[in-house]
Amino acid sequence: MREYEGVDAATLAALRASEEELVSRAGTRLTVHEDARSLRAAMADTLFADIHDCLSGKGRCSLIVPVGPVGQYALLAERCLHEKVSLSKTTIIVMDEYLTLDNQWIDEGDPLSFRAHLKRNLIDLLPEDMRPSLLVPDPHRLAAIPDHIAEHGLDFTYAGVGITGHLAFNDPISDCRNPEEFASLPTRIVQLSEQTRLINSVTAARGNIQRIPHMAVTVGMNEILSARKLRVWMNRDWQSAAIRRMLLGPQSADFPASLVQRHDNLTVDVTREVLSLPEPGLR
Repeated sequence: MREYEGVDAATLAALRASEEELVSRAGTRLTVHEDARSLRAAMADTLFADIHDCLSGKGRCSLIVPVGPVGQYALLAERCLHEKVSLSKTTIIVMDEYLTLDNQWIDEGDPLSFRAHLKRNLIDLLPEDMRPSLLVPDPHRLAAIPDHIAEHGLDFTYAGVGITGHLAFNDPISDCRNPEEFASLPTRIVQLSEQTRLINSVTAARGNIQRIPHMAVTVGMNEILSARKLRVWMNRDWQSAAIRRMLLGPQSADFPASLVQRHDNLTVDVTREVLSLPEPGLR
């Protein structure tokens, strides 16, 4: 019986790694949380601590963030209000945003809008004098985020991992197979893979793939990997394969998340179910 076809030996070994082997080889980079709720709370606490320490140390902070998992930004706002910590010297870079077919941001009234989610769940919860600056990849000003990072540096990247191994919307590209080349890709407009549209329809639109945009604008791997600290968060059961390929598989442009292996200050936080072997079973 052929369980896998066309899979290289190194990737196959990663996919077959037991939970114990995964935890052992990940070492101190890995933190395991019991469920999504505890992971969200930990993410909010880590965001607060990172930003607070950065502001205390150098007076300003820049970080890239994802939308998901949802829930942590309202907790962050609550913590800032309670401890009277202003984010006015913080720049929060939204890592990606959906576009219309003519390469315009989707409307903020669209429930899928990432920038609107950050505004509702963080910016609008803070008084004006405590609000961070929000920087969103702009299809008409692609250099804005790289220019900001060049001037101010990037302290943190927070990221999730998609089904294709994408961080932000950096799906694999058929004509970019070289890991070094892929790692240097900048902020740009992208066409989403059908795999990404499909899984996003499952997680955000109850399987309505027709509702998921075809286009997006994303920060590049160049920006993501340039952060002083890289923090990855995973809370989906289908990420059991992704975490193994990311941490244990070969570094490959075919699975962009594997490129985090080259970062010398990486942490990975997961829910316990993510550690499970990615073995099939009808259900």
